[in-house]
Amino acid sequence: MYHNWFTYKTNCDRTAVTFLLLFCRFCVEQLMDNQTFTNNILLVEGLKITHQSSYPVFLLLLLAYIFTMGCNIGLVIVISTEKNLHQPMHFLFCNLPLNDILGTTVIMPRLLQDILRETSERYMTFVDCVVQAYFVHVFAAASHNVLMIMAFDRYVAICNPLRYSAIMTNKMVVKLSALAWGVSVITVTILIGLTVRLSRCKYKIESPFCDNASLFKLSCEDSVAINNVYGLISTVVVFIISLGSVFITYGKIIAVCITSKNKALNRKAIKTCATHIAVYIIMFVSCAIMVFFHRSPEYSENRKLASVMFHIVPPGLNPLVYGLQTKEIRQKTFKLCCS
Repeated sequence: MYHNWFTYKTNCDRTAVTFLLLFCRFCVEQLMDNQTFTNNILLVEGLKITHQSSYPVFLLLLLAYIFTMGCNIGLVIVISTEKNLHQPMHFLFCNLPLNDILGTTVIMPRLLQDILRETSERYMTFVDCVVQAYFVHVFAAASHNVLMIMAFDRYVAICNPLRYSAIMTNKMVVKLSALAWGVSVITVTILIGLTVRLSRCKYKIESPFCDNASLFKLSCEDSVAINNVYGLISTVVVFIISLGSVFITYGKIIAVCITSKNKALNRKAIKTCATHIAVYIIMFVSCAIMVFFHRSPEYSENRKLASVMFHIVPPGLNPLVYGLQTKEIRQKTFKLCCS
């Protein structure tokens, strides 16, 4: 039953992502038809690297992309094919590698192409730029939301073990997953919608890839202030809710472990929670560094590097940290590799 449900959910996720991508592109094209744009073709600044170092950098990023995609896709395959892993905890975790696949794919292929191009030839249409920016921010928002629902699962499992099966049903897993993605999509839709409405007087994206800040910087309107305010408020709110919920959840888990006399259960609980916290810290620190540099113009080159690393480091480390530290996944992975 779990296997059929997981297969159905995976197919639904793929269909939903495809539909969302096409719908997003359609909406942008409609908005472009209703407004006058002076510059439909944009120039992406990309990474500033010398011609001699372009091939080593290209090879390094290509290997990182292949490694990240291989690890995350492999993790999804292991969880989907092994019936022993068909548990709410692992199903919720599957949202993370799926999101990492999205976040890496949305920038890396284009970035790799631009590295081998001259800086004057890194062109991109406005529609493609908006679509890329949209999914860049969906990835960032979903990274926080997915880890929050995973923390809730661990809270129920450790603090209410007798009610875990009754609470974490298939329906609850779907609801939590839909909530994580739904909040991300709605928040980002408003964010990008406020930017698309602006007229443009510039054509250069001062970033390795398109994001919301790079897009609204193309405008010379005074109304761009609302974009800054909404972007800043939404970022602060996401950070506070994310950090607060994870801190409170794991604080209660630690309190339960301290008062409990079952040492074996406590060790298992702490090990599981330590894995989740490690994944969260990697994501949070990477995101915080990127946001800090984005708000500090004097660190423009550091910002570009940090923004690229945010799409490489967490997606590459998450499957290693979670997969190697989770005994069931580690055993199944070694079993598949050796067979």
